[in-house]
Amino acid sequence: MSTTSKASQRIVALLDENSFVEIGARVTARATDFNLKQTETPSDGVVTGYGVIDGSLVYVYSQDASVLNGSVGEMHAKKIAGLYDLALKMGAPVIGLIESAGLRLQEATDALNGFGEIYKKQVMASGVIPQITAIFGNCGGGLAVAANLADFTFMEEKNAKLFVNAPNALDGNTVQKCDSASAAFQSEEAGTVDVVADEATIFAKIRELVSMLPANNEDDMSYDECTDDLNRASAELANCVGDTSIALSTISDNNVFFEVKENYAKEMVTGFIKLNGVTIGAVANRTEVYDEDGKVTDKFDAVLTKKGCEKAAAFVNFCDAFEIPVLSLTNVKGYEATICSEKGIAKAAAKLTAAFAGATVPKVNVIIGKAYGSAYVAMNSKAIGADITIAWPDAEIGTMDARLAAKILCDGQGAEAIDTCASEYAKLQTSAESAARRGYVDEIVEAADTRKYIIGAFEMLFTKREDRPAKKHGTV
Repeated sequence: MSTTSKASQRIVALLDENSFVEIGARVTARATDFNLKQTETPSDGVVTGYGVIDGSLVYVYSQDASVLNGSVGEMHAKKIAGLYDLALKMGAPVIGLIESAGLRLQEATDALNGFGEIYKKQVMASGVIPQITAIFGNCGGGLAVAANLADFTFMEEKNAKLFVNAPNALDGNTVQKCDSASAAFQSEEAGTVDVVADEATIFAKIRELVSMLPANNEDDMSYDECTDDLNRASAELANCVGDTSIALSTISDNNVFFEVKENYAKEMVTGFIKLNGVTIGAVANRTEVYDEDGKVTDKFDAVLTKKGCEKAAAFVNFCDAFEIPVLSLTNVKGYEATICSEKGIAKAAAKLTAAFAGATVPKVNVIIGKAYGSAYVAMNSKAIGADITIAWPDAEIGTMDARLAAKILCDGQGAEAIDTCASEYAKLQTSAESAARRGYVDEIVEAADTRKYIIGAFEMLFTKREDRPAKKHGTV
């Protein structure tokens, strides 16, 4: 492999030293229209092969922008499709490093067919092997679809562009007004990108992610030895109800937390932690965001939003496909109440409910704050299939806030009667104790001891098997 091209250099930066083996280095374009015959197309604009990350096999393709701008032609696509065939046979992840002008116009229908072949391979691989894409330059048109058929997408913060339609092609829009192709827009507004960083950080983060994921959907060897105290108590955990990204980091082995879609729908946290060396997918409601200096930068209501539900549902579906157990931290009192939200919140909540209810992996729910109404039911409640439900002592579980309920129950009876009713309602209907008496909570645990109890729960659930009705797939 020539290490002079940027495409090759990226592969070298990503993989373990001297581990890459190139496949198809001598492939060139077959098309001859529009003077392509006179144009050198080494490797047809994409370097493909295999190597290892921390000793684990991965397949990699890296587009070479120095060859016809990295455009996708017939042979370029065949190389990527062939790489997927190998990866599926071996049960190993595929990582695509993207910088391309998109469809190669000189090859027209051959290039279009090539796109389709790549799409089909990606769909066949979905749920079987992890697929990761990292965008360093242009990723437009049909290639944007390929990037979003992957499980995780990384994007270089300054030069990468991800778009179906270029910003200037959108009515009333310009790059200066709204760069819809930028990493900021795609990660914060569109929610298509999991991690935004500089190029070197992206490689480090991909390596970190690969080390946390199973190689395929049947891999049962993706466990590390835990070097952290399994019974470690965390006195500060009780203060993390607001920013659950901090809570998850606190709970995890050695405080490891890989957050995905960090910049999108921040009121819902999704990512991977380690518990006793095992990768766990985590979903958590969030009402505050703290920066590195401990200052609050964002505040949210404790409600489910359309974007948050969709973000969490997709994440839970990924975890279920790859047999990754799921932990949820619940603190929710209802649904976002806006005209804009009302256009899609019911469908989004249905997707979240279906994701949790349909997942057959071990599922543990920890109620850390409020758990009211059907929003709580959708957040991995015991009613829809959580195997173990744990609550902190001051958790509130019920149909609604006790004082609101008292105002309805004691309407017209005066403030004193409402106060008395609210106190009684809180004790009888919304306390963790009352939920535990009815079997909706399995354990009431001090916040500081959360880590050891959830480790114990997942250890107990390690060999979980659950039969479901025979069907092709759900339709939600």
